[in-house]
Amino acid sequence: MTADTDLAARLDWDKGDGLVPLIAQHAHDGRVLMLGYTNRAALARTLATRLLHFWSRSRQCLWRKGEHSGHGLELVTLAADCDGDTLLAQVLPHGPTCHRGTPTCFDGAAPAQPWLNELEALIARRAEADAATSYVARLLAAPAARRAQKVGEEGVEVALAAATGDRESLRSEAADLVFHLLVLLRGADLSLADVVGELARRHATR
Repeated sequence: MTADTDLAARLDWDKGDGLVPLIAQHAHDGRVLMLGYTNRAALARTLATRLLHFWSRSRQCLWRKGEHSGHGLELVTLAADCDGDTLLAQVLPHGPTCHRGTPTCFDGAAPAQPWLNELEALIARRAEADAATSYVARLLAAPAARRAQKVGEEGVEVALAAATGDRESLRSEAADLVFHLLVLLRGADLSLADVVGELARRHATR
């Protein structure tokens, strides 16, 4: 994204006494990562460095996300809302966003991210389970060829369901395929966000 030098002029700084809420959203999977506040100086640093900067209301100073942890937020796009009093930044996180070590500051008892990400997180947890009682743990403990075989089998089932026009079967088999693909990606130390990012890169070069 080209730095938008006119963005600051379009914002309603007076409404928040010189501060504007800045929401950080994962550019690839849509998770809301955190909420902070920016002022004119922090916004200028964000646009200049392509890394999110905020204004700390408690410490009364400008700060860069990740300046101590190294878990910065790389800017992809930045947009104001219709009233010009809130900013939405789509970002690529360099590690966990929350100081607790969680991917987002909104992780808690209730899901705060798209459900596929919840499923991906569940698969990651099951990787540590007993292979004798967990299907996912057994798949992840097996050679990579076994996981690849399962994806191949499910892909054939999807194709057959589509060819016969059986919508109910297609829906079920497609769900099996997506599940096993997530397990395959986990075993290869990849994530759904990596796949979405690849699709985004391809779209950007077309």
